[in-house]
Amino acid sequence: MISKALFFLTALIILSPSLVESEAPTTPNTQFRVCADPNNLPYSNQKLEGFENKLVDLLAKELKQEVTYTWWPQRRGFIRNTLAAGRCDVVMGIPENVDAVLTTKPYYRSAYVFVSPKAANYNIISFDDPQLQSLKIGVHLIGDDYSNSPPAHLLSSKGIVKNVVGYSIFGNYGEDSPPGKIIKAVADGEVNVAIVWGPIAGYFAQKQSVPLTITPVPTEASLPTLPFAYRIALGVRRGDTQLREKLNDLLNRKSQEINKILTEYGVPIIQDLRTER
Repeated sequence: MISKALFFLTALIILSPSLVESEAPTTPNTQFRVCADPNNLPYSNQKLEGFENKLVDLLAKELKQEVTYTWWPQRRGFIRNTLAAGRCDVVMGIPENVDAVLTTKPYYRSAYVFVSPKAANYNIISFDDPQLQSLKIGVHLIGDDYSNSPPAHLLSSKGIVKNVVGYSIFGNYGEDSPPGKIIKAVADGEVNVAIVWGPIAGYFAQKQSVPLTITPVPTEASLPTLPFAYRIALGVRRGDTQLREKLNDLLNRKSQEINKILTEYGVPIIQDLRTER
C-alpha cells in the first residue's frame, strides 16, 4: 500500500483516517483473506502479477490456506472500507507502526530514489546537486487535492519549483498501473530526472527501452516529519495479535524467499541497521 506508494506509501500515511479498534470477525482458518488494489503494479493487480500477489501465495501456502482477495483501490478510505470493515484479514504493504492498523515486523525497507537516463550521466546523489536547479524534475502528487509527496516538499523548501512537473500517483485509473507513468516520462525525455518511491522506480525502470540509473536518496535527506525511507510491513486489524504473531513467524522463516521475490521485481532494498524486534 504509495504501498503501498508509495504511493501508496506516503498516500496511506497522509490519507488514511485513524481507525477505531475493531473486533476480528470470525474467519474460517482455511482462507487467507487479503485486501489489495486490482490495478497497482508493482504491488498487486487482479491478474496476480504484483510482488505482493507473489508474497500472498507464499504465505498462504505455508499456512495451508486458500487465498481470497477483496479488490479495492488504495485511495482515501481504503483501510476503513476493507480491513476495518471485516472484508479481509491482511493488507500486504503498509509502513511500520501506522496507527490505523496493527503491523507485523517489517519485511523490507526501501527509499525514494533519483531516476534518470543512464546516457545522461547526471550522477545526482543529493538534493543539493546544483543540476536540480535547472533540470526538469518529475515528482508524484498524492490525492485528488494534489497534495505533495516528500520530494516535492523538500524541493520546494530549496526554492526548486518552476522546473518541477507533478504526476498524479493515482493517474487515470482506467489505464494500467498509473504510478508507472512518471518512469516512462523519464525514458521518453519528458522530464530529465524523477524522484520516486523505490519499488515503483525499480519495477518500471525494467520495463523501459532506455537504460535508467536508479540512485537512492541519501537517508540524511530525511527530516523527522519528512522521511525518505520506510520500513514496510503487513497490516492486520488492531487487536488481532494472534494473526500478527503467526505472520511474524512466517516472515522470519521465509525471509530469503521474500527477498528473492523483491529482487526479481527490482525493489531497491535499503540496509536496516536497526536491531529487529
